[in-house]
Amino acid sequence: MTDLDPFTDLLDYPMYVVTTQADGEKAGCLVGFASQCSIQPARFMVWLSKANRTYRVAERADRLAVHLLRRDQDRLARLFGGETGDHTDKFTEASWHVGPGGLPILNEVAAWFVGRVENRIDGGDHVGFLLAPEAADRLAGSRTPVLTLNDTHDITPGHPAN
Repeated sequence: MTDLDPFTDLLDYPMYVVTTQADGEKAGCLVGFASQCSIQPARFMVWLSKANRTYRVAERADRLAVHLLRRDQDRLARLFGGETGDHTDKFTEASWHVGPGGLPILNEVAAWFVGRVENRIDGGDHVGFLLAPEAADRLAGSRTPVLTLNDTHDITPGHPAN
């Protein structure tokens, strides 16, 4: 098996917080594997680790919310990336409101969208959720630097990566 690190070590892609709810149960986690994957129709793919509680809730959900954090929102990144929903109710520690589809939407993030799950693809230790955007918004004002992978290297994951 070939090591992909020589390629991926050079990347500094945006980090996201994905939230969802199913059967009255809320969940959310920090996600590094995500990207727009189609322009027309607009589609976005989010990859959730099978080890995360968010994945287990998302398997029962029909929608996900994807949040783009500002670079100064490392507290939210630590909460959603360094804590596990198996032991911590992250939503008691974060400012949020109920958004489209009843999903928890984090307040004051750079931008967010809600997408309907069109497909799930098993990619190994992660499952891809293909999202069709249904609603989107961004914080008023000019463009702001967003939180990236390099900003999160010191966060110990709530669940091991492997």
